[in-house]
Amino acid sequence: MSATNAIDAVFARLKATGETALIPFITMGDPDLDTSVALVQAAEEAGAHMVELGVPYSDPLADGPVIQRASERALRNRIGLLDCMAVASKARERGVTMPFILFTYFNPVLQLGLERYFDLLKEHGFSGMIIPDLPLEEDSEVRALAEASGIHLIPLVAPTSEARVERIAARAQGFVYCVSSLGVTGVRSTFHEGIDAFLNSVRRASSVPICVGFGISSREHAERFAGLCDGVIVGSAIVRQVEEALPLLTSGQSSDRERGLQAVRDFIAELKPRAAV
Repeated sequence: MSATNAIDAVFARLKATGETALIPFITMGDPDLDTSVALVQAAEEAGAHMVELGVPYSDPLADGPVIQRASERALRNRIGLLDCMAVASKARERGVTMPFILFTYFNPVLQLGLERYFDLLKEHGFSGMIIPDLPLEEDSEVRALAEASGIHLIPLVAPTSEARVERIAARAQGFVYCVSSLGVTGVRSTFHEGIDAFLNSVRRASSVPICVGFGISSREHAERFAGLCDGVIVGSAIVRQVEEALPLLTSGQSSDRERGLQAVRDFIAELKPRAAV
């Protein structure tokens, strides 16, 4: 029997303390790989419970303009899937202990080869992965390899999934990634009007935790969903903070770089939902 997946262990601990998981998304290679390692460190220092390492991709399905710009900056530096995986190992060397989730599209995985992909996920210490363009009906080979490797294949489910919600949630591993709004990622002031009913339907169908993403950009948003889910995923708002800090992060001065990292660290810390009492 394989060891307990680190994602499961985190959710078990948070359930016991009444906390909601904070899961940042960081685009790897924006502005460079060493800064990505430092940003992962900063996220854990700010209170993140696990982190999504986003692989830059030229033809994304779900990414809004903020993450697309970050991917374009990373791709100009020729950042690829193997580079992004290596960030996880480098972060571990610097003392980061939280679980890592790789967010990538299927084509880079296919180009690498499925067996090598899973070997490298294990080698670099990943606990989960998200492949947004791999539908339930076509995931059998990836799912089998994921289960054999002890790595969770985390599905996305949206309000438009309707009849497929039960099938997706019933086979979920790690957690179900619930899309809060229609369309692509991005900072929003409002959410899909049926979001509460949608989350309740996913909760009923799922035996694993559920997390909400797409549009979460403030502690107010995080706390709005805290009672309905087990975790919140914040992507575009954090990537935008990195974008705003680029002049500091790339100035070449260590003091500027630390100010830029601190700005991102402070922003992530402010997102963390307060524990239930």
